[in-house]
Amino acid sequence: MPAQRIAESLAFINWTVLTGLALGSFAAVALGRLRTDATRGYLAFTGIVAVLLGLLAFASDTGLPPAAPGSPVTIDAAWDPARRAALLIFCALAFAYDIAIVRRRRAPGLAGAALLAGVAVLVLAAVSWGGAPIGILLLTIELTALSAAIGGVFAAMVLGHWYLVTPKLAEAPLIRFAQALALVVAAQLVLFIAWIAIGAGPAGVPGFGALGGTWAFFVWLRLIIGLVFPLVISWAAIQTARTRSMESATGLLYIDVAAIAASTILAAGLYFGAGLLV
Repeated sequence: MPAQRIAESLAFINWTVLTGLALGSFAAVALGRLRTDATRGYLAFTGIVAVLLGLLAFASDTGLPPAAPGSPVTIDAAWDPARRAALLIFCALAFAYDIAIVRRRRAPGLAGAALLAGVAVLVLAAVSWGGAPIGILLLTIELTALSAAIGGVFAAMVLGHWYLVTPKLAEAPLIRFAQALALVVAAQLVLFIAWIAIGAGPAGVPGFGALGGTWAFFVWLRLIIGLVFPLVISWAAIQTARTRSMESATGLLYIDVAAIAASTILAAGLYFGAGLLV
């Protein structure tokens, strides 16, 4: 039954993954442009991929069902047009920022505007699917963390590839990306504990109740495979990047991509399928 409920929420899971990849990878590009010496070619490439992922997220959004069958999550479709408009605005601003990168302009204002549009997408999604005001706030935080993790690890993995073809690059950008990723995953682990402790989510499970019962297997998978394991792998990627073992660091980031993608799928499936915020 739990696996079936998660499968029935596939459209919302797909939206979460695609939107998270788009917004998170663009945020990594914007911060990498302002705070690291990452190459212009890498930033422009990752930025255009973020735009394409954003367009896929928009296509996914237009196909969302009115509600996930059997889910305790209440869907307010009145916000759908605004959320889709915000997604398109994000894509347009992100594309304009990519052009600025190619033209060697820093354009921090344009990057900030695109990031604000991305935040609006997540807030409007939370308003649509979060229910009460406290639920909207918690879901906004959760979606932001998921986007930062899955988009950040994708951007870091792509950067690792840049070292394989341009070995003279300084190791500092990859170290910073991996450090930021480790901090995001650590924050997700803290949020997991907080959500479980207060029984967050529409299901209203009592404190720590989600660790047992029907959905416990998937909750533990989210904790061990989706949070603890990526945190260890991210730490290992930092250490290998510091020693300029870039092939090893990239391989570790590949593992991280798989684990964090699975973690994002589990988190979205548990929310839309069971009403559990983890």
